[in-house]
Amino acid sequence: MISRKLSTFVIPAIGLALLTCGMARANLVTNGDFSSYVSAPKDWFYNVLPTDWATISYASIDAPNTATTGPAVAVWGPFPNPPLGGNFLEDDGSSGLSYPVTQTINGLNVGQSYNLSFYQAGGQQVNDYGATSDYWQVSLGSQTQNSALMSVPSAGVFPWQAQTLPFTASSTSEVLSFLSVGSGGVPPMVFLADPDLESTVPEPSAFLLLTGVGTVIAIGRLGRRLHAYRTNVAA
Repeated sequence: MISRKLSTFVIPAIGLALLTCGMARANLVTNGDFSSYVSAPKDWFYNVLPTDWATISYASIDAPNTATTGPAVAVWGPFPNPPLGGNFLEDDGSSGLSYPVTQTINGLNVGQSYNLSFYQAGGQQVNDYGATSDYWQVSLGSQTQNSALMSVPSAGVFPWQAQTLPFTASSTSEVLSFLSVGSGGVPPMVFLADPDLESTVPEPSAFLLLTGVGTVIAIGRLGRRLHAYRTNVAA
């Protein structure tokens, strides 16, 4: 009876801990796949207007299999879709034409470490030539880092590449910014897909989960001992 009563409380607690652990690791970037918008891609950013994103850049939001077509800038192909599928950002990295693409991130914990992961790729506008060197200049609040440099061959493609950049929150709400940077042949087109910002610190709920599991194991052992004791007494 004791073990049954305790398990009635402990097992739901473990379920709650599991749920909380999953929520603690949630992506703080919203609409990272650009699937929420006003007008369907492929089209210029100012026409698509993806939810929670902003820019004055001549960027575009591309649907799968549309990087090599218009409207907006078409690039040399064949151009692959992002590893996770879905829509993606295309931006001209030419100096003087590139402006940050931003989103305000809420729910940060001051002093806590976060990892920003995303996919990047490089291309060049069709009918233009010259090898380019491209990357993303990424900022969270006042912190800025560069993604890995992509060497794009003339009239070619740099395939999708995973990136992870560490940041530390200095405020509960900060602006996440992606600035495309390119040099060499023109125009250098830089691509972004599936940004994901998550805490690197284990949440207290993880420890609660471990404690709950340990408690259930202990209950099981206690139950077996009580059963053995009652069996011996009855004999």
